[in-house]
Amino acid sequence: MIELLYPRIYVASLADIPLEALRRERIRAYILDLDNTLTMWNSNELAPGAREWLEDLRAMGGKACLLSNNHQRRVAAVAEALDIPYVHKAGKPRRRAFERALEQLSTPHQETAVVGDQVFTDILGGNRMGMLTILVKPIHPREYFGTRLVRKVERLVVKRLPQGPTAASR
Repeated sequence: MIELLYPRIYVASLADIPLEALRRERIRAYILDLDNTLTMWNSNELAPGAREWLEDLRAMGGKACLLSNNHQRRVAAVAEALDIPYVHKAGKPRRRAFERALEQLSTPHQETAVVGDQVFTDILGGNRMGMLTILVKPIHPREYFGTRLVRKVERLVVKRLPQGPTAASR
């Protein structure tokens, strides 16, 4: 059960995700979290390198979908700016949220990775679905009050992971 909390890969940022190596493993689609993964919390401004990362993904024939527990207006604004589909008010880590993203991508779970900054939403949900999971360090320390509380427990999981910008496979 505890293994559901551990990502397959842990990186410092989107730029550190080994897209080419994952393409060779037949990963062709990515379900992306919004807050503190692509943008700072409660912001529509993309993190440095996020747009370029997505362009690299597309150049390799990959695709992406936003999956966020946030409200439609905000998620739609970022998704439209990136020209990718989205699922808002997702209810992560529920399976149905990830199933909806898979429907948007038209890919099976075996060919899809989940990328996010939170263990108890992104990683737990992706692992429950049997997808490859990638934990990224949060872009910025500013975040929702409830998330800050959960981070205290999350640190117990994260400190057991290999640290640093290199990918760690389990």
